[in-house]
Amino acid sequence: MVDTVVRPCGRRALLFEVTSAAEVAAIVSAVRAAELAEVTELVPAARTVLVEVAPGAALDRVRDAVRTADPESGSSGTGTVHTIPVTYDGADLDLVARTAGISRDEVVELHSGAEYTVDFCGFAPGFGYLSGLPEPLRQPRLESSRTAVPAGSVGIADVYSCVYPRRSPGGWRLIGRAAVAPEVLFDPGAERPTLFTPGDRVRFEAR
Repeated sequence: MVDTVVRPCGRRALLFEVTSAAEVAAIVSAVRAAELAEVTELVPAARTVLVEVAPGAALDRVRDAVRTADPESGSSGTGTVHTIPVTYDGADLDLVARTAGISRDEVVELHSGAEYTVDFCGFAPGFGYLSGLPEPLRQPRLESSRTAVPAGSVGIADVYSCVYPRRSPGGWRLIGRAAVAPEVLFDPGAERPTLFTPGDRVRFEAR
């Protein structure tokens, strides 16, 4: 069972506050498994999950579904796996290697050898927070953010990796460039606007 604080958000939504990413994943998995037709939005974040239902629908079945959430059972996610080719030549690659006390090649090997999970999306449209970063690469953001980071830049910060979907400011440590067109990462006119959905898995392939 998940120990959660439940907060109403208007008449149509509940915000579940938890203490770990595993609990977030468990709630998302439980709500998806319940296949509730009334659910219109399911929005995970670092330590919260927002669930919204259709106008006029009750929230009782959402509460019941969340009561079944079990962090110990693991989460099957969405079943979607993205493999993203990366050229590892980022501006902070040497900094990351030096901070970790390893070589550039070892940074590449560690980063490309892991499998990541899209925990949630935020900061900018299409920007996924990808958990699963190997321990030696878990480093803080830069002391000063860049005013512009090119679209497709692959970065790391804290326990996450990311791919910048468009040119934007950013303070993550940049280690490479994804060989993915920006419109693949985020296209507001597409039926599925973003490449990443919470629960997807991501692998990076060194080029």
